[in-house]
Order: sequence, then structure tokens, then C-alpha cells
Amino acid sequence: MQVLFLGDIVGRPGRRAVREILPELKEKYQPDLIIANGENAAGGRGITGEIAEELYEAGIDILTMGNHVWDRKEVFSFIDEDPRIIRPANYPPDSPGRGYVVVPVNEGLKVGIINISGRVFLPPLDCPFRTVDQILPVVKQETPLVIVDFHAEATSEKVSFGWYLDGRVTAVIGTHTHIQTADERILPNGTAYITDVGMTGPRDSVLGVKLECVLKKFLTLRPVKFEVASGPIQLNAVILKMDPEMGTAKSIERIQVFKE
Repeated sequence: MQVLFLGDIVGRPGRRAVREILPELKEKYQPDLIIANGENAAGGRGITGEIAEELYEAGIDILTMGNHVWDRKEVFSFIDEDPRIIRPANYPPDSPGRGYVVVPVNEGLKVGIINISGRVFLPPLDCPFRTVDQILPVVKQETPLVIVDFHAEATSEKVSFGWYLDGRVTAVIGTHTHIQTADERILPNGTAYITDVGMTGPRDSVLGVKLECVLKKFLTLRPVKFEVASGPIQLNAVILKMDPEMGTAKSIERIQVFKE
């Protein structure tokens, strides 16, 4: 079984990259399931129902989120009813939406997807380690295949989380920092790991934001309105090959595609 996981989709350029590049990847890899982090899909912050539908129509099966999940107020009107979108499971228990989902794929198989947020340099949510401990037994009643989107800032927290879950989940995929890392590997007990899958959005930018906005912020130390950059686009992703019987990963491969 193969799963394609796309890095954080940023604004209109990111959605264009999904429309124009994803079909090529689908033809090449023939994935059974496509997951993408969509927390920056609407103008760089949050997501709307209309944009979620646009991404589903482009071929994405499941959208994960992160610390920008509530940035668009309209999310409260649809997140409870949309089983294809999940937000970090360690938000307070009465938060709208869901933190994990189990989806059917080919030949009667199922894949569990869990979304968790880190706490270092991010809002102080519930402990991600203890939260995933509570969720895993529930998901594993349905499937041994489990993919975790760990949306976190600090590399130390991400690496620790990968080791913590080694042998207990199929893959730990880091999101949030928008820079694809070159540390993809299969951990000793069979879990695929990468610190950050990267970004799907404007290539000539600072994490998806216009260069002049970020440079002005650094130079003046004054408030600056960030705007999504334009120009050439990129799609960052990983393709996972998984053993559906053992629940382990066979391989993880980084993908980088650029387009004018």
C-alpha cells in the first residue's frame, strides 16, 4: 500500500500546485490514499469549506490541520460535519471537529490518521505524547496502519515524538515549519519518520510569505502584515510504502517538484 502525504498547502499558489502537479504524482506513484496539511490553504491562514472542497476535487482524500485551524471563523460551521478534515487531537475535549479518523482504502483495508500539535514554541495544549497514547488503542482496534501528522515547531520535540512512537505507528510525518528536511528514514522498529515534509506553495518566499514583508519585519522589528507570495510554485511531499499486515513502513521517499 502507498500513501502520498503533501506538505503544508499555502494559499492560492499552494492550491495551484495541487491542481497542476498532483495529477503527475498520482500517475507516477499510484497512491492508495492522499493526505495533505491544509491549515494555511486560505490566504496563508486557516481553511474554508469552499477551499476544502476545491482540494478534495483536486484529489486529496484527507486534510490535517494545525495551530491555524481556527483562523477562519467559518471553519466552525463545517468542521463537525466534514469527516475528511482533522485538527490536532490535543485541543481541549470540547473543541469542534475530530483529532483522528480511520478511512477505508483499497481491498477492504483501512488507514488511521491522527493529527497532533507540539507544545514547544506553540500554544500549551494537552501533552501530545499522552494524547496519542489515549488514541492509539482506539484506532488500532480497526487497523494496524496508522499515520501521525505531528504539527510542531521544535525539531527536538519532533524527533523525540518519532522515537516515542517507533514500532507503534506506521509513520510520523512532521509539518508546520514549511522546510523539507533531509532526515527521512525507517526507524529501527519499522516506523517511517521525517522531521518536516515541507511546503506546497510559492517557491520564492519565506515559508510562503512575500520576501519584502518578512525582511521588513526582521529589519524594523515592527508589526508587518504578512501576504502570501506569488511566482513559481513547489510541491513537497513524501510517498510511503507500507505493510498492511504488519502495520510497518517499507520505505519513505521525499518528493520535490517545482514549476514556473
